[in-house]
Formats: sequence, C-alpha cells, structure tokens
Amino acid sequence: MVFGRNRLDVKTPDQIRRMRRAGLVVGETLALLRERAKPGMTTAELDRIAEEYIRGRGAVPSFLGYHGFTGTLCVSVNEEVVHGIPGAREIREGDLVSIDCGAIVDGWHGDAALSLVAGGREAGSAADLALIDATEDAMWAGIAALAVGSPLYAVGAAVADSVAAAAAATQATYGIVEDYGGHGIGTEMHQDPQVPNYRVRDRGPLVRSGLTVAIEPMVTLGTADTDVLGDDWTVITRDGSRAAHWENSVAVTDQGLWVLTELDGGQERLEALGAAYAPLD
Repeated sequence: MVFGRNRLDVKTPDQIRRMRRAGLVVGETLALLRERAKPGMTTAELDRIAEEYIRGRGAVPSFLGYHGFTGTLCVSVNEEVVHGIPGAREIREGDLVSIDCGAIVDGWHGDAALSLVAGGREAGSAADLALIDATEDAMWAGIAALAVGSPLYAVGAAVADSVAAAAAATQATYGIVEDYGGHGIGTEMHQDPQVPNYRVRDRGPLVRSGLTVAIEPMVTLGTADTDVLGDDWTVITRDGSRAAHWENSVAVTDQGLWVLTELDGGQERLEALGAAYAPLD
C-alpha cells in the first residue's frame, strides 16, 4: 500500500452510468459462477465459463493480459488470498474459493469479487463460513462509510471495526491483509486513490461527488502476513491459514451510493446499514 496517492478522479453521471454497464456484466458473471462452481471442476474451467459469458455480453475481460496475467478471473483457493492464476487445480468439496472478476464495456471497467465454499455452505466448516461472512460484512461496512465530504480512509476504519467485532463474536483470530487494498476505477482498472482496508492515522482526502472506487477487504483466519508464489502472481498466507476476499465497485454522489457491480445496485445491504442508496438510472 502506497500512501500519498490521493488524487480523486471523479466521474460525471453519464460516465457512472457507463460504468454501471460494465459492473452489471461483472455482477452477472459472478452470479453465474456462484451457481456453476462445483467440486471436481478445475479453476481453468471456471475461467472459461467467465470468459465466454463476458464476451457474450459484448464486454472484454479486464484481467486477461493485464501485465501478462493469463486468466479472465483470479481464482484463489484456501490459503491463496488473491491473484490465483486459473489452471489445472481441481476444486474439492469444502474448499474456500475466492473469485475476482473484471470486465470492460466501451472503455469502462467493473471489478468485483466474492468468496464461497465449493459444494455449498453445508460443505463448509464453521470457521470458513464465519470468515467468509465476516469479510463480506466488512466490505459492506467499508462501502457504507463512503459519503461526500467524509474522509476516504474512514473506509478502512469501518472495515477494521467490522472485522474486530466479528472476531470477538466468534472468538476467532482474523488478519486484515494490508499489502493489497481498494483503489479508484474508471477507464483503467486501477486508478488513484488507493484505499486502505485497515485503520490508519491519515484521514485521507475528502470524498467528492462522482468518486468511483473498488472496496475489497481480504481477511485471513490467522495472521495478515503474505507471500507471493514463484509465478509472481499468487498471494498466499504465510501461516497457511485460509483467506476470504470480497469486492465491489461503488459510485458516490451527493445523493448517496450506487454499487455498480451488485445486481440490485446494493440497495438491500445499504438500506440495512442505514446508508443512502442512490442509483442514477
């Protein structure tokens, strides 16, 4: 995480609507993969399903070819945190699988991720299910902390508080990965500003109307320390603990929030948290 990169590249309402088109492709792809991911499949098979769907919707995969990355998805299993390269690895029942997906429509990007248990929740351990839920809740807490005029780094404080509350409730040890975090998004997949997923002293820049960012906590069932494998992409937990990853792309306006990669725009979760849901369509 590099601090000091605080430039806020805000978007017009029309540009945000264009980003919503890309976001919907991503949200639809992840919904499809949630249904199709089964024990016995390889991560490459998931990748083929995603690429076929994205291109069928008239979009282009964001990740494929990005700095040489060879997949449409990042598929990270168990101790893999993020950036797992799709390949011959077979998904087994009970595996914790994190799927990160990006798509481009008319030059605009959408980016989102989810975590699931192969074989359904009934196949997951109580610890894995609690980790998945804690990470998703932390993402939504971070999103709900976004508001015009508020400090951007309130996102990380909200994520940290949510994770701490979940750890206390389950008596678990959770680590928030600090080496990777949220980011601006628009005509590039990664733009300024960077958004830490943890509490920092700096308040960061004040959020402006038209800001579009991806909020993406990564939480481990152990320490937060990570290593990168020899493929120069796959990030794993140093202690071998399992990890979960959730992400959504979000637009902030004077009226509230629009979660561009959620099929319902984030309405259900935002309203449950008391945050303003403000679609532009």
